[in-house]
Amino acid sequence: MDRVLVDHLSTWQYVYDKLGVSNEEAFSLYNQGLLDEWDWLKMDISLMKETYPTLQDELLRQMCEGTPLMNGIFACLDWLVENGHQIAIISGGMQETARQIAIKYPSDSPWRKRWGGIDRHRGCDTKFHVFTNGWLRLSDGSICDFGRYQVQMHGKGSLVKMLQRRLNIGKEKTISIGDSAGDIGMFEQSGLSICFNPWDEKPVAVADLTIRTTDLNDVLRAIQNHMAL
Repeated sequence: MDRVLVDHLSTWQYVYDKLGVSNEEAFSLYNQGLLDEWDWLKMDISLMKETYPTLQDELLRQMCEGTPLMNGIFACLDWLVENGHQIAIISGGMQETARQIAIKYPSDSPWRKRWGGIDRHRGCDTKFHVFTNGWLRLSDGSICDFGRYQVQMHGKGSLVKMLQRRLNIGKEKTISIGDSAGDIGMFEQSGLSICFNPWDEKPVAVADLTIRTTDLNDVLRAIQNHMAL
């Protein structure tokens, strides 16, 4: 999602900037191998709560509003939905940003809790499958200390395989799009892997195709060309 559907370095960073906090310490510890992803998430949640002791779920959701989206996002998603394709957002980014994108494509079914479902309904479910990280809401509207941890940075391939089994979609009919080394696991489980707006060259070496623009219309054309073969 980040740097692919969202035209920003990080959906987390977008919220940090609005709150006026920095997670540089946790980021540094993680890069040194002194912090795992689960503890990194808890440390970031703690940082936000320490800065705003009365931090509420609703405020954090409001902070996600206005996240800049990538050019061509809806042309690309509209075509995929209209042509009956299954779409999954698999990201370590903020669940609220993914929800705001997913609810633009409602299904005909009432909202329900499900594997890959959105975490907050507006009366109906979404056609998308959403796996993200973020925070958890307590009954009084406050933020849980432990956070929401659905996606491991290098575990996205496992989620793709589980989706393939559940949806009865083979590897050869799977297309994955990502920008970083954390997406390599998805690339390896796909018939077409697209490295879009690459963060570094590691995923480029694995991907079937690299697109170095920031326009998802280019991704759409690549998908259409692949399906026409």
